[in-house]
Amino acid sequence: MTRSSKIEELAKATLSDPRWPSIVARDASADGKFYYAVATTGVYCRPSCAARLARPENVQFFEACQAAERAGYRPCKRCKPDQSGIGAENAKKIATACRLIETSEEVPSLAVLAKHVDMSVYHFHRKFKAITGLTPSDYAAAHRSQRLRNSLERSNTVTNAIYEAGFSSSSRFYENTNNVLGMTPSQFRAGGTDTDIFFAIAECSLGSILVAQSKKGVCSILIGDDPIILIRDLQDQFPKANLIGDEPGYEAVVAKVVGMIEHPGVGLDLPLDIRGTAFQQRVWKALQQIPPGSTSTYTDIAKKIGMPKAVRAVAQACASNVLAVAIPCHRVIRTDGTLSGYRWGVERKSALLEREAKA
Repeated sequence: MTRSSKIEELAKATLSDPRWPSIVARDASADGKFYYAVATTGVYCRPSCAARLARPENVQFFEACQAAERAGYRPCKRCKPDQSGIGAENAKKIATACRLIETSEEVPSLAVLAKHVDMSVYHFHRKFKAITGLTPSDYAAAHRSQRLRNSLERSNTVTNAIYEAGFSSSSRFYENTNNVLGMTPSQFRAGGTDTDIFFAIAECSLGSILVAQSKKGVCSILIGDDPIILIRDLQDQFPKANLIGDEPGYEAVVAKVVGMIEHPGVGLDLPLDIRGTAFQQRVWKALQQIPPGSTSTYTDIAKKIGMPKAVRAVAQACASNVLAVAIPCHRVIRTDGTLSGYRWGVERKSALLEREAKA
């Protein structure tokens, strides 16, 4: 075989390889799936490497970095294929920032957080929100809220709980007490004693629906077959609150929720009183970003919040949602496309998805 024939054969083999188009397109989604080496330079690269496109006859494919290095190639200094991907590095940095927020007595400033992980303020803020689903300040507020709730449940006094939760003074806490708990700390410790929760029950195509609202916003939307059971569920959420039904004018609030169920494209123009852990809030915010008529898997949501291994925890957060439809956990399905369990029944989940697909 002549030299030119050999070159032509090598080039033909590369051009016919299904991995070659990814190199030509510098497809970042192919990174980690395979690597390619260039005989004339002696280096191996990621598919997305921005280096000048190699001649196909000089290209050799490898499944792993170790295989390329055993063949005598060295890693490219430009795309650094032997190092963790940029996405993984960013996720690790954001996780480090989250730990700093969680262990600091005072919430670190944006500048301090960015410097701690060696990123610019702008880049850090953008990546933090993209990976966690929350801004740094929202993450800090949610984490502190959960710490306060836990402290109030175990501390002898409200004052001790406030300091245990990381507030430097009681005055700093009381400035935002209703945003943190939806009620005063003493009321929270007493199971919502003297807190007014307005509610009403209506009927819709999915059955009975209960809508409850605190001073902050709608705090519960429950769906079921038996109105009595729905009221008991509400009582379990707020065991010592003042549950006030049949309040004049409250029917309009319930009508808006029913309207959203019957006509998904309308949306819900009501403030929400969302209470949950920092993790739950990250999941719920991700759910609220799924548009009507679309679905995501539990795996998709786990990846979206930057925790790809937390699929089971995502499912648990969906199951803990007490704001049916407003936080659309019904839009989350299994990886194989089938419907998983739903707090208010799989049949209702199916009906909601079918209705939204037609809207």
